[in-house]
Amino acid sequence: MMQIDFEKSGGLVPAIIQDSRTKTVLMLGYMNKEAFDRTMETGKVTFYSRSRQCLWTKGETSGNFLTLVDAKVDCDNDTLLIKAIPSGPTCHTGTDTCWGENNEVNPLLFLTYLQDFINKRHEEMPEGSYTTSLFKDGLNRMAQKVGEEALEAVIEAVNGTNERLVYEGSDMLYHLIVLLTAKGLRIEDLAAELQVRHDPNWHKH
Repeated sequence: MMQIDFEKSGGLVPAIIQDSRTKTVLMLGYMNKEAFDRTMETGKVTFYSRSRQCLWTKGETSGNFLTLVDAKVDCDNDTLLIKAIPSGPTCHTGTDTCWGENNEVNPLLFLTYLQDFINKRHEEMPEGSYTTSLFKDGLNRMAQKVGEEALEAVIEAVNGTNERLVYEGSDMLYHLIVLLTAKGLRIEDLAAELQVRHDPNWHKH
């Protein structure tokens, strides 16, 4: 359990808000214990307003809520890092962040989200899920699906359209992530291997 030292700065601690998907810093607010507890209870990021001297939930008037994903306290126990998903612009001026920066999702970061989602499917195995059915079919079937989708991607590359190539390539990548998950691996393991290979001193095994 986190130990947060609210008393060090008179009952308030700074809370850095970061988009959990893009890693962009969205804003800085302050929380007292009540604001932190409400954030954890409701899943909506709540601050203490120093000017109004009351709690306020981000988005309660604009609808641009910050949905809690994770919370961490720093090494001195007096600063919070809150990871959240914004439902719209974070700043009251209408910009994505309070520094006027664009908070754009890099599609490559979605692969980590997808990997986490497939991991959860593997752990929970909910009924009615296609991903669950692949895990239940076993390793051979998962490997076969990767091969089938790879072949379809090759066919589209040679005789199809770019749109169909992207479609079939996405199918291939999805099934590959499922296969990796079944083997206890992640898509990041492939990225790490490619990163190693990018070194000019790398030699094929």
